[in-house]
Amino acid sequence: MSEYAVTFDLVDADKDGLISAGELLRLMEVLGQPVSAETAETAVQKLDLDGDGRISLEEFSRYLASTTG
Repeated sequence: MSEYAVTFDLVDADKDGLISAGELLRLMEVLGQPVSAETAETAVQKLDLDGDGRISLEEFSRYLASTTG
């Protein structure tokens, strides 16, 4: 399993293969960086390339790869 997939799996609380704004919100709270529901939704929209309202492993991996150079 790739490094990105391991991280994705930790965030995907319901294990449906997608990250929702709610899951992202909970992650940020656990990390001690609470954000508003609106901020979590905006973050999901930015990473969501197919417009389904959630982040897939492919979308997540593309984002992380683009930020790590």
